[in-house]
Amino acid sequence: MIYELLIFAHLLGMLLVLGVGTGSAFYKYLADRSGSLETIVHVNRYVVMADWVFTTPSVVIQPLSGIALAHYLDLSLLTPWLIVSIVLYGISGVLWLGAVYLQIRMRDISVEALDLGQELPEQYGRYRAIWTWLGVLSFVCMFGVLVLMNFRYLLQ
Repeated sequence: MIYELLIFAHLLGMLLVLGVGTGSAFYKYLADRSGSLETIVHVNRYVVMADWVFTTPSVVIQPLSGIALAHYLDLSLLTPWLIVSIVLYGISGVLWLGAVYLQIRMRDISVEALDLGQELPEQYGRYRAIWTWLGVLSFVCMFGVLVLMNFRYLLQ
């Protein structure tokens, strides 16, 4: 029963990280592309909220449940596929933190532009481009972790 709960928590965390991240990126892309400042502000607020409500707890649950699973299964954290997974997770986390900072800044910039009745400044576009690349690279790392979790026997 403990194993099943740990697996459930671990998989739920991975699904939320990948799912919320993908959904947020999709809706933010559509909102930014719409050109509607009201839509951009609205979606930016929800993207930031989704990270706090769903992604942040998942980012905490993932390593805790992963370490608990390794301990439960008597796996060394120095197992090659686990080392690669931990490194990819760490890289993804650093990229995600950068993306979170930028999306908070984009939210604030868009709110300010709306309040002042101005267009979005060029800085918003630069932040959006960097945010996109950070998100893509973070997603690739997390997808790599998912692949390793499912095909770990190839590295043993």
